[in-house]
Amino acid sequence: MIDLRSDTVTRPSAAMLQAMVSAPLGDDVMGDDPTVIRLQEAVAERAGKAAGLFFPSGTQSNLGALMAHCERGDEYLVGQLAHTYKYEGGGAAVLGNIQPQPIEHAADGSLPLEKLAAALKPEGDPHFARTRLLALENTFHGKLIPADYVAAATAWARQHGLATHLDGARVFNAAVASGKPVAHLCQPFDSVSICFSKGLGAPVGSVLVGSVELIARARRWRKMLGGGLRQAGVLAAACLYALEHNVERLAEDHENARLLADGLRAIPGVKVLSQDTNMVFAEFEPARCEELTAKLAVDGIQMRAVYGGPTRLVTHLDVSAADVQRVIQAVALHLG
Repeated sequence: MIDLRSDTVTRPSAAMLQAMVSAPLGDDVMGDDPTVIRLQEAVAERAGKAAGLFFPSGTQSNLGALMAHCERGDEYLVGQLAHTYKYEGGGAAVLGNIQPQPIEHAADGSLPLEKLAAALKPEGDPHFARTRLLALENTFHGKLIPADYVAAATAWARQHGLATHLDGARVFNAAVASGKPVAHLCQPFDSVSICFSKGLGAPVGSVLVGSVELIARARRWRKMLGGGLRQAGVLAAACLYALEHNVERLAEDHENARLLADGLRAIPGVKVLSQDTNMVFAEFEPARCEELTAKLAVDGIQMRAVYGGPTRLVTHLDVSAADVQRVIQAVALHLG
């Protein structure tokens, strides 16, 4: 099966499974699981932050960060299409009592400074929620958010007394694509959520990094949110393996996405909209989307050709260059 629906669908390799089986364990709620400690320290060091905290998921890691930064009734500025706003079940509002203030994105995925300024609430006026945090992403539909924008936006936030959080779900993809160290991409932010269950291929896990004080607050919220795991080293070992073996190879996923985009461009009835990092966005003939999806599934290719909107195809460590060629040939056959 070739699964292009997401980079979350990867399976642990035999070596990763062996690392999980042989990991030394403790009780992470009590703070003494040695594999979790090792992971937290390694990720914090790689990100250039003082401390780290292991979470079961990126959604929970982001929510823990928001709750550590904000108090009940506070507000955070966030993109309308950002994961923390659109795709995390409204957790900030429902569980954190934090009001999201969504901002319309620019074409490159950034949040224009003038729109951020217009959304900033007057300090001390009881009519308004208190604006406390700016939450950004560093990839948007696979595209790198411009580094100059990130610097300007975080500087603007500091100027107005706001904390900053990066949903760094694919921060390692951004680092590999830009040629810049992860610490460089994390440096402007007070906290960063780093996911291991996407391109890095671990089955579970994210690490929140930031100051010692912020991580201590997040640890309390993690427990309340149900993220206090016991022998969590079994899961942390997979993330450690991914950190040590699967970062540089992300360049292969980016190259395979480029090959896929180039191949699809040559097929009548396919319009490639963009290709950045490991994601291809394309449009297929609307009348044939359902049929194409079904026929590709019979061929052992999982994707969702979307009627009336772009289809996202995502490469990852379980998709080879040969698989990409097989996908191109199958799409050409069924649309021919």
